Amino acid sequence: MRAITETDFSFKKQTGKYIGKVRDVYTIDDRFIVMIATDRISAFDVVLPKGITYKGQVLNQIASMFLDSTADIVPNWKIASPDPMVTVGYKCQGLPVEMIVRGYLTGSAWRAYKNGAREICGVRIPDGMKENEKFPTPIITPTTKAEIGAHDEDISKEEIISRGLVSAEDYEKLEKYTLALFQRGTEIAAKRGLILVDTKYEFGKRDGEIFLIDEIHTPDSSRYFYADSYQERFDNNQPQKQLSKEFVREWLMENGFSGQPGQKVPFMDDERVEIISQRYIELYENITGEKFSPAEYNDDTYNRIEENINNILARLV
Repeated sequence: MRAITETDFSFKKQTGKYIGKVRDVYTIDDRFIVMIATDRISAFDVVLPKGITYKGQVLNQIASMFLDSTADIVPNWKIASPDPMVTVGYKCQGLPVEMIVRGYLTGSAWRAYKNGAREICGVRIPDGMKENEKFPTPIITPTTKAEIGAHDEDISKEEIISRGLVSAEDYEKLEKYTLALFQRGTEIAAKRGLILVDTKYEFGKRDGEIFLIDEIHTPDSSRYFYADSYQERFDNNQPQKQLSKEFVREWLMENGFSGQPGQKVPFMDDERVEIISQRYIELYENITGEKFSPAEYNDDTYNRIEENINNILARLV
């Protein structure tokens, strides 16, 4: 066993199951959710054919750490992380937007800018900027939260409110929480010698109150640069050394795949899977400042996950 790409558990008082791009989410008693971070990997809104060893553990443990370290800013869904690949928390009604915040002009924003765009999600971008240049202040470029199999779409604050996706009052809170979370993430990253470049946050409601949900500050939802080499590389128009999933997207694009209709996902051999796995471990150790301790993959792995989940559920339901 090299990766866990699917699960099929049946828990006491289970009332639903949702399979996302990389997570399997079980609803318990319509009050709690069990989120299992599998080793599936997605890019360009497509789930790639092979799982990446330890990826689920890396994402789950990074997100768990950041949920704990930002709980004073906004309440979040987490109750406990009973297994390296699992978080159990409150069921919230997700809001249909993702709050993307950018501190630097890079990635898809740069690709759009390079092609002439000077406005992203209703936010004006000044002329004369270079790739990876820092914005004067972070900008929020939200997207719609698409159903599985569909693409998220850029949307402006004004459209979100006019279409009734989120009320004006709630959106004001989302903006405030988003910028505060990004500032906290920036401060934590700086202590690790990193720059938090951009990230996304998802929010939901529980009993009328806004909660932070899903993952936070992971390499799947965020991009990091190494701080010590940033300025020199920027001044010399060199690519930044970065910690993110962008290296997977770049490999796919180099091999003729960018999620467009008719394109075929390139073959990932075991060597490529191992390279990606090691990059995720590198991400974990740099972002958390801790040595990665891999959980075992063996015939008892599924039993371990199920037992750890049942132990926490026994105290909740």
